Amino acid sequence: MAIFRSALYMLLQIIITPPYAIFTLACFPLSPHNRYRVTSSWTRIMLFLLWHLCGIRYRIIGAENIPKTPSIVLSKHQSAWETLAFQEIFPPQVWVLKKELLRIPFFGWGLAMTSPIAIDRSARKKALEQIVEQGKDRLQQGFWIVIFPEGTRIPPGQRGKYRIGGAWLATHTNVPVVPVAHNAGELWGRNSFVKHPGTITVSIGQPIDPTGMEAGELNAQVEAWIEDEMLRIGRKNLQES
Repeated sequence: MAIFRSALYMLLQIIITPPYAIFTLACFPLSPHNRYRVTSSWTRIMLFLLWHLCGIRYRIIGAENIPKTPSIVLSKHQSAWETLAFQEIFPPQVWVLKKELLRIPFFGWGLAMTSPIAIDRSARKKALEQIVEQGKDRLQQGFWIVIFPEGTRIPPGQRGKYRIGGAWLATHTNVPVVPVAHNAGELWGRNSFVKHPGTITVSIGQPIDPTGMEAGELNAQVEAWIEDEMLRIGRKNLQES
């Protein structure tokens, strides 16, 4: 049944995405925030389908920790799910991502309309400069910034290397960091076609003030909180508690 439901979700995504991407391109003259509202409506359709077709829901722990002002979200990355759900959980946002993603037909075109911070990961020092320069601009526009420090989706139970870019941006802007842990990969794994029904837990930590901190110190603090929280919110641990 999960395979059939996943296939139906994929079929509807294939049908909906191309015309929606073309529609978002027509919205280019709009302001960045208005363009975001248009593109994020596609996301809400996908989340609706995931809920009603695939049975994937989510619950939030620590919603009260979300600041009232634009902040930097540093999150665990396990699935494609969080790239959708964070647009519903957090205020208007932009992502730090590989510039190659913008070349993907239809999906990448729509993504480009969300004012992302697109970087060249192969040029490490230049990438940090791009993050700070573009990050300051997006924050001034009132956007939040979402960064996955591990850089790629990591299977449940594993840990990737936490890159310093997000912490570097925070220490150069003195903008609060919001650490986030979740177990989406247990229902929708990396490169997995099948999406299993269940409830994803998203845990939002207390904001961290980076004032006076070195980027490495902040990065280590974020990593420690996220990884400790991952052990706590794993579905197996939740079922046993």
